[in-house]
Amino acid sequence: MKILLIEDNVLLCDTIKNQLTKEAHVVDACYSGEDGLIFALKKDNSYDLAIIDRMLPVIDGLTILKAMREKQIQIPVIIITGMSGLDDKIEGLDNGADDYLVKPFHIRELSARIRALNRRPPQTRDDAPLTFGDLTLDVGRHELKCKDKNLILTPKELHLLCAFLKNPETIFSREQLMQQAWDSSAEIEIGNVDNYIYFLRKRLKALDSNVIIRSVYGSGYLLEVPQ
Repeated sequence: MKILLIEDNVLLCDTIKNQLTKEAHVVDACYSGEDGLIFALKKDNSYDLAIIDRMLPVIDGLTILKAMREKQIQIPVIIITGMSGLDDKIEGLDNGADDYLVKPFHIRELSARIRALNRRPPQTRDDAPLTFGDLTLDVGRHELKCKDKNLILTPKELHLLCAFLKNPETIFSREQLMQQAWDSSAEIEIGNVDNYIYFLRKRLKALDSNVIIRSVYGSGYLLEVPQ
């Protein structure tokens, strides 16, 4: 993989780069948010994944992440940070991160998360948009629309919502949803599904959609328009 690494702690940055290079990845390392933003937005670099420190001086990691998503750069992004609060994690994921790793962490865990994100998920690209209720999903652009509002989904949110929109009013178990958004051998926990359902519900609320994801006790979740 070709990886962009943005971390202002030079020692940590070099340690991560050296380890990932040993694992046969190609790594471009930046020690500042200013340089990182330039590298991140240059599409000619063709990165497969980005690792971004959230607490960068001058231009912070979330600003870089938002700029990438606004430019339709949809590569997986892992946020690394010392901010461990639940609201901090939610903010990072809501702004387009695919994973959130709290410092200090073991380099082997970072490598495992990279492998999990690198596994090819089920194919979701389709020429025709997916629609249900007042929602329209442009799969290629990761863009979810409702009336005059729109937002960009993260890759995991996209795969989960595709499953729901292709089979609305169908109950999906957590295991079935895991198969839709993660490789079957990915190092994940079943609770990750519940986390992403929470994120998708926040997305629907932000759009003022009349569509909901309903919990079905003992069975899973379904997408519906309440009567």
